[in-house]
Amino acid sequence: MNLSIKSLLCSAAIVALAAPAFARDITIDLAGEPSSLDPHLQWNPDSYYVYRNIFDNLVTRDNDGKIVPQIATSWTQVSDTELELTIREGVTFHDGTPLTPADVAFSVMRITDPEFGSPQLGQFNQITGAKVMDESKVVLTTASPYPALMAQLVKLSIVPQKLVEKLGKDAFNAAPVGSGPYAFDTWNRGVSVTLSRNDGYWGNAGPFENAIFRAVPDAATRVADLLAGTADLVVSIDADTGAQLQGNSDVTLLSAPTERVGYMGLNLDKPPFNDLEMRKAASLAIDRLGITEGLLQAGEVPMAQMASPAHFGYSPDVPLFDFDPEKAKELTAAKPDLAATPATLATAPVFDQRIVQATQQMLNDVGFNVSISMTDMPTYLNIVRSEPSENAELSFGRWSCACQDADGITYPTLHSESAWSRVNNPEIDSLLEAARVSLDPAVRQEAYDKVHQMVRDNYYLLPMYQAAVLYGASSDLEFEPTANESMFLNRMSVSE
Repeated sequence: MNLSIKSLLCSAAIVALAAPAFARDITIDLAGEPSSLDPHLQWNPDSYYVYRNIFDNLVTRDNDGKIVPQIATSWTQVSDTELELTIREGVTFHDGTPLTPADVAFSVMRITDPEFGSPQLGQFNQITGAKVMDESKVVLTTASPYPALMAQLVKLSIVPQKLVEKLGKDAFNAAPVGSGPYAFDTWNRGVSVTLSRNDGYWGNAGPFENAIFRAVPDAATRVADLLAGTADLVVSIDADTGAQLQGNSDVTLLSAPTERVGYMGLNLDKPPFNDLEMRKAASLAIDRLGITEGLLQAGEVPMAQMASPAHFGYSPDVPLFDFDPEKAKELTAAKPDLAATPATLATAPVFDQRIVQATQQMLNDVGFNVSISMTDMPTYLNIVRSEPSENAELSFGRWSCACQDADGITYPTLHSESAWSRVNNPEIDSLLEAARVSLDPAVRQEAYDKVHQMVRDNYYLLPMYQAAVLYGASSDLEFEPTANESMFLNRMSVSE
């Protein structure tokens, strides 16, 4: 990769251009189809990119990462366990009904209801109540002090209570109604989702008449679409593919470091990775620096913990993992039958398959017997959340909570009660619980320091790198990538 591309990736400079009023439609190529458009059911990137424009959240982050008002215009911590929210007046859902404090309370209780089964439950299960106080106030109650509450509320979308109760979960997911800057139009399954501008939006209006989100699994095809002018913005591209954009005045490459951590999940209940020495061998076999600098080349940084510098709770003193394939071979040679146990590596098209294939090769080179299982994203998500007996031995993932707090990444991936976690360690559970209830940042940081070191020492899962995000965009599109990977259409603009 030449120096000019590296400079472009690091700076991600965008020329701000004045946009005419509502110039045109926008077509965005995603890596896959959304698995859900109900914001309480899923928040994987392809779903989040779309539904976050349909729905308003209680609060949001600006492009600098600061928590700012959205449906909640202000908030007051009235006690260690009570947060009072003032709800914005004059907001209507896309069907014309007003958004009320009752809708806010309903949304909170819906996503925190264990019977509803939200994959996001671990992010919000400290909330025990949501009570409407008057026509503009809602009070949230937590089981104990919860310092990450505001960071988590950045992700909590408001849905219309009466419509959801009338339609039911499946019908609402098929035709969602929110209060955001864009309204759901059509969902051509397997092909695209179309949104239309909400001209009655209470906030900044979107600059596009319509937004078409297309499922295009192949990164090269996404870039080809951009170069051909049939797409305006493409996501999830790698540096090699993005290099095709250099020197073309019609397109630009945009980049930002993210809070997302790429990692290898291990099934601790099935051979071969129910054995500590096999987990250590797998870690020693993975060349994290080679992956970040040789394959990714977009500013990714090797990680040895389930947090990144973008999170509160990141521990700079946790040493990086060693890369020692010869030592890995010694460990597998000591238990050859165990190492040779067939192991499946679960993945999906949204992930960079060069990493998956390189990791498979590295593991097999030291004596493992790993095969790749590629499925669509919804199937992959079901696999990695299944019971240990049905789960893959390995899975590649990239986790982001969009909250920039370690609670949002460590609790779901490491706590024994989380459906995403394969770890069952009472001490880790206790530390994670202590970190999510203490109002003392020093106490929280100390707990996360211990968790990160325990995960590293036991190889409970294998963090690999802090991800950077690359987008390709038409040169007339102004779009500022952020650490939480939000794609707000009404924060974009276009030039003539």
